[in-house]
Order: sequence, then structure tokens, then C-alpha cells
Amino acid sequence: MQQPYFKKRYLSQIVTSVLIAASLTACNSDSDDNDTVDTSNYTLQLLHMADMDGSNATALDNAGNFASNVDALRNQYPDNTLFLSSGDNYIPGVRYVAGSDDSMSNVDGVNVPGNGRADIAMVNAMGLQASAVGNHDLDGGTEEFASIIDVDGTYPGAQFPYLSSNMIFADDENTAPLVVEDGLIASDIPNSLASYTIIEVDGEQIGIVGATTPTNEIITDTGDITVLPASDDTADLAVLIQAKVDELTALGINKVILLAHMQSISIEEELATLLTDVDIIVAGGSNTLLADSNDRLWDGDVAAGEYPELFEDADGKDVALVNVDGDYKYLGRLVVEFDENGNIIVDSIDDEESGSYISDETMVTSLSGEANTDVDNIVYAVNDVIIASESNIVGHTDVFINGLRTSVRSEETNLGNLTAEANLWYANLNDSVDTQISIKNGGGIRAEIGYAAFPAGSTSAEDLEYYPPAAYPKAGKEEGDISQYDLQTALSFNNELTVLQVTAVQLKEIAEHAVSDVTGGRFPQISGMSLTYDETQTAREFSTVTDEETGKTTLTQTVAGQRIQELSVDTNGDGEYDYTVVSDGELVAEEDMTFSVTTLTYTAEGGDGYPFPCTAEGADCGALNTDLTEIMTSADPGNSNFSDTGTEQDALAEYLLSEYPNADNAYNEADSIADETVIDERIIRSESL
Repeated sequence: MQQPYFKKRYLSQIVTSVLIAASLTACNSDSDDNDTVDTSNYTLQLLHMADMDGSNATALDNAGNFASNVDALRNQYPDNTLFLSSGDNYIPGVRYVAGSDDSMSNVDGVNVPGNGRADIAMVNAMGLQASAVGNHDLDGGTEEFASIIDVDGTYPGAQFPYLSSNMIFADDENTAPLVVEDGLIASDIPNSLASYTIIEVDGEQIGIVGATTPTNEIITDTGDITVLPASDDTADLAVLIQAKVDELTALGINKVILLAHMQSISIEEELATLLTDVDIIVAGGSNTLLADSNDRLWDGDVAAGEYPELFEDADGKDVALVNVDGDYKYLGRLVVEFDENGNIIVDSIDDEESGSYISDETMVTSLSGEANTDVDNIVYAVNDVIIASESNIVGHTDVFINGLRTSVRSEETNLGNLTAEANLWYANLNDSVDTQISIKNGGGIRAEIGYAAFPAGSTSAEDLEYYPPAAYPKAGKEEGDISQYDLQTALSFNNELTVLQVTAVQLKEIAEHAVSDVTGGRFPQISGMSLTYDETQTAREFSTVTDEETGKTTLTQTVAGQRIQELSVDTNGDGEYDYTVVSDGELVAEEDMTFSVTTLTYTAEGGDGYPFPCTAEGADCGALNTDLTEIMTSADPGNSNFSDTGTEQDALAEYLLSEYPNADNAYNEADSIADETVIDERIIRSESL
């Protein structure tokens, strides 16, 4: 691959003053003799950002100053400025979910609460004009991605188009309605998805093309969106991008910017040499800090290369490649002239003007920046939500606690174990209840406790690393601390808990139902029992009947499941599964054996089709179950009060405070997703699989 070369202009203050004076004299002259002044060059100021996907605390601390710097620099070139993003404008986490807090209905720019909406409201308020689609932009799935982009009542959605030339959004039912024709004016197509757009800047049309790493299908949730190319060959990707660039040049546009979210700047560097008619590439996804000697950096930061990197494209024309680190730490600024043919003039790039602008108070002062009150108000509101719940510490973990949707709906996880254990422990705090088993549906777990991250520049799913919850200093939260917010996010439904009696026959039927769909929300997370199942065997099927007069729904088994091969119960609560209910696929328990089970009221009443006794035809649910919200008032330890007594959030908070309250007594049961040596012991797939 061709190595970058760097051309910089170093002019003394005297020479600079002479040039400025000469320019002013020429501009103010009444003479028609201006042949020595080149007025054909066009000047563009490009402001850019990427990767607001790291520390929530850092991003929120920097956002206000970053926004002020955007406004200040835009005012220096009021008619000639573009403000673009190369993707990852948010990431699921506390900042992201704070947008769904009810208080956001009072925040201008959000108005209607929803995940990710506060993040988008901030960049809207900064005047972002277009963005590439990054991998984290899709982490919540395509339905949530669409809800963040689109208008929802008084929520304005993304006031700019999202761009990717190698993702076919029309193939997914959630994103398809947002797809618009390529090549429309960006300001005319907010809330949209396209391959490229056009932005008019001081009478000139600038083509903006998006591109996303082809590994997006591996490292995020793309739903039914088709991601191209199928190969990992950068040349194949370049062909796709070039086709869109050619469509722009066919329209007579001779200035093109590529927003490329490639996860590795080496790929963007390679693209620079393979493409033609692309003048500037804004890289993203790798958090690569490019800076020059005039750029002041945050303590500990080191530039990975010069700002900008300069290359020759496939036709030998100059290409500028720019990138900055994320979390609103730096604003990228490239001021460059184009000649009459639309080619950049590299000698016009002054390193005293172009570069990475740090988002600190000193920079704000030096630029004479003013506060962006809209951004500040959003930051204040998000911080209020986060700090209030993050500052309430209810436990500590040394490991990532896995609540990932794909995991809790298909296998045993440590979060599934932990919350099921908590429910069992909590139920047994009441002397009137002697409970052996805890069963809950995996679909009731909505998020992990902790976070996962790819090392900067990674494009391999195998590189993903898992961590306990990050520190949040402003809230007094240290790394590994488990907060109220973590519990409210992971168990967002906060179901009430119930205790009921089941027979051995019923327990087998419940277990068969739990594994009848090993990718759906009914998949179990358990404590007090273990089971082995064979997915190749017949799955349980059932039907529902609703009484038109009473509205009561009953569940009827239509096909008996044959997947449960082994099932044993810990009747003594000592961790030993001492009583066998099913062996070799056959029920072997005593016919009159009964078990006390705690579960969510939702599943006890037939949620996810669970066949608990109170859902059986003619059963009196009230006589068979005990609502823990009614009987736990005196038995509840009362160490946590942010959630109602007898609910799953309350149970988990009380359990953590009792068993894993601090770093000296931390939860440390690693999950297999983070440690391949961990073997599931409660929910086991048959070896025949």
C-alpha cells in the first residue's frame, strides 16, 4: 500500500502579514487590473467527528465545550462550513438509555423519550449535516435504529441523513420506510437513509458518500439489512463505493467527501489509493487521533499520525484523510482550497488552522466560543438521570454479567443465574414459604451489567472483550460497582414475584415448554434445579383459548414435549441436585411429589405460554400462588427501597447488598461468553447436539 506523504506550509508571521495585506489591497482596489489575483479557488472548512461510543462520563463532560467550538469555528467561515460525522453517534449504555427516561419529555429536542434520542438531540443542536452509519448505531437492532432516526410526534428524529453505500436498508422492514433516493439535498431529507447526498456550501455542491465496515453483519445487529461486499477484500468494497462516486460526478459534482466507518484506519488509507474523484476521506470506528505539532492534546493522548494524512488516488490526484478520537474529546477541522477542477490544493492546508481541536475550557476561551444552551440543557438532563441512579450502589462485581439478548434466550448465563438465585433467596426470607426452585423467562432480562468493546481498529468478532461496569466518577461509582441504574436497565420490566406449588408432572411440562423455543423469550434462567435437553427431539406445543365472557385465557398442551432428558432438584438448598425428576427422558419422580417454585407473576399467569398451574383450565390461581408483594413487607431486609417490595429489581438489589455488597465481597462467577473455560451446569444441551 502506498505510504502517505505530508506537505505543510510553514510561513513566518512577516510573510503571512505581507500576503494578507496584499490580498486586502487587491480586494479593495477599484482597478480592473487584478490578473495576478487567483479568485477561482474555493475554500471549504470541514468540521468532523466520530466514535462517541466510549466513556459516558467523558462524552458528557466534553459535549458542551465541543459544541461551543463547533459554533465558534463555524462563525469563522459562516458560509463555507460543513459539519459531518463518520458514525457511532451513540452506543447502548447509561447515556443511551437515559434518553428514555420520563423526564426527557420536558427536554427540548427530545420531547418524546426513547433510547438514543438524547444523543441525537445533541448532534441535532450542534447542526450535524450528515453521518455515516457506524456499527454501534445499530447495536439496539434495526427497529430501535429506525425509532432513533425517524420522527415520533414532537421528537424530530435525526435532522440529517444517515449514509452507507454498501448497506441495503430496503431489505429490512424497519429501515425500508426511511430509504430515500440517492443524491438528494441533505437539508431536504432529514430522518432518512441513503448511499449519498449533496450539500450546498456557498454556491458549491459537495457530494457526501457513506460507507460502513463490511464486518457490520458480525459485530452488530443489522437485522435483515444486507451488508456488502460478501468478501473482506477492500478492493471489492472500493468498487461499490466508486459506483456511487461515479453517479455524483456524472451529475457534474467535482468535490466529493467519503464518510468511511471502517473500524481500522488502514482500510481507509487503502481506500484512498483505490478510489478516484474522492477528495477527502473522514475515517471512523478506530478512534485514531491524527494531529499536528500545533495541536494541544489531552494528558496521556498521543497522535497516531499527522493531520491530515495525504495520499494519491488511483489517478494520481491528492486525497486528504482525516480522523479524530471520539467521546467529543476533539473536533476535527480541515480548511482546504479546491482548484477550478475540484481538486484539493494540499499547499493550502495550514497546520496552524487545520487539526484536532481539544474540547477543554482553554480552547473555548481561545476561540471566544459561547455556550450552546440546547446542548448544555440536554447534557444536564441526561446527567441528572444517570447520576441519580448510578450513585445508588447496590453491589459489586469483578466480572461481566451477561444479559445479552442472544445469550439469555438460548443458554445459561451468569446474569440469568444471579437474578434467579436472588428470587429464590428472596422468597425464602419469609418463614411461611419454603421454596426449592426459581424459574424465569430469559426474555425478561433486557440488558447486561457491564460492557463489551472491540479494541480500537478491530474488525474481528473474536477480539470482543467483556468488562464489569465502568466507573462513573461524577456519581461516585467505581469500576465494578453495580448501581440502581444497572438493575433498572437489566430488569426493566420489573415483574412482581410469585410462589406456587407444582407437581413433578407439571414441573416436567414447564421445563419442556421452557426449551421448546431455544431462541425465544420463553427460554429459562433457573436456580435450584438443573436440566439437560435435546433440541433434536419433539418440542412441546400448546394452544390458547380465551373465554369471551370472562376474558380468562387458558393454555392447553397439544403436543407433549420430549426434549428434557434429565431434570434434578436441589431440595435442601445446599447446591446438590439430590432429587431426580426426569432420567433418560422419562419421569421417575414420585407421583405425589410437589415442589415450591418462585417465578414472575407474568409467567405464573401464562406469559410466554408458560403452563403453570394457575393457567390450567378451571384452576383457581389465587388459591395456588402467593404474591410476594403482599407477604414480604416484614421479611424484606429494607436495605434497598428504589423499587417496590416483592419485585424482581428489589429482590436482586437486596440479594446483592447481602451477598456481594462491595469489592471485598464481589460477585465473581464468570460467564462463558467472557471465559470459554466456564461450563454451564444448570442448563445443559445434550451431547448429541
